Amino acid sequence: MKFLDFAKVTVRSGAGGRGCISFRREKYIEYGGPDGGNGGRGGDVIAVAVEGLNTLIDYRYQQHFFAQNGRPGEGRQKTGADGDDIVLRVPVGTEILDDDQETVIADLTEVGQRVLLAKGGNGGFGNLHFKSSTNQAPRRANPGQDEIERVLWLRLKLIADVGLLGLPNAGKSTFLAATSNARPKIADYPFTTLHPNLGVVAVDGAEFVIADIPGLIAGAHEGRGIGDRFLGHVERCAVLLHLIDGTQDDVAEAYHTIINELEQYGGGLADTPRVTVLNKIDALDDELVEMQLAELRKVCDGPVLTMSGAAQSGTTEVLRALRAQIVARANAEAAEGEEDGPWRPV
Repeated sequence: MKFLDFAKVTVRSGAGGRGCISFRREKYIEYGGPDGGNGGRGGDVIAVAVEGLNTLIDYRYQQHFFAQNGRPGEGRQKTGADGDDIVLRVPVGTEILDDDQETVIADLTEVGQRVLLAKGGNGGFGNLHFKSSTNQAPRRANPGQDEIERVLWLRLKLIADVGLLGLPNAGKSTFLAATSNARPKIADYPFTTLHPNLGVVAVDGAEFVIADIPGLIAGAHEGRGIGDRFLGHVERCAVLLHLIDGTQDDVAEAYHTIINELEQYGGGLADTPRVTVLNKIDALDDELVEMQLAELRKVCDGPVLTMSGAAQSGTTEVLRALRAQIVARANAEAAEGEEDGPWRPV
């Protein structure tokens, strides 16, 4: 299945059915009176987050979603049938944006969350509704309310606990394959991942989700390479895992390249907790490992771990460091939630 994380859709709710003008005509009934029914209500357009989806590929082949109009009312006080709703099934983590691609209408982050995108029109009143003591034979009925049509954008941001960052060929996919059940493409020649991958990893009896996104290069915020469009998939992560290829000449420059792209991207992503790891140490001797570590420690704010994803050396320590950051983030959010809760006397 192809990966698609941005899609444009046009939605339109159903118009309400018109009211009916009708009079009761039966033998032996002298004063039948008005009996026109109301029109039916138009269908709504609703978006709902569901399990089992991790791409918006369905909306590449169908972009128009029109709910059914309400049926008109009929005589004998018959109300028209309501129009059927249209439900857009989207992956968890989907943002729904207005046509300007900036205004966020809804952010569906949990399974079962629903949002009304376009409300169906109410049905019009039939002439029975207008009957009164002074107007016992009204000859008027209302038309139904008009439909609502909107152009919307769907933007998927994957739900993961950890985001993998690094230059192309830093070993992100290898690490994901070595520690999880994901099977991203890996080869012995240089290339970069073309779309995000998710994997579930386990350490010390705890599980969490890691997202691997395509590698960044210098100038990604200006559209170079694949650009930074996939960074949105790690905005929700509790911690970022920054992998640096230990076999390259200047590890400090590789570190600064990624940090600069995070800062240029904005959204506070550069302030997200990070775990920095020197990767591919199996291809280096001990002296060279120490030299590369010393260079990294000069420019890195926090500690630097070492690992080899291919040899699966040091991966457990990296997973434990990630797990500790996830727990710390969860505890901080829980404490913040308690402070924002209702006031209680001490």
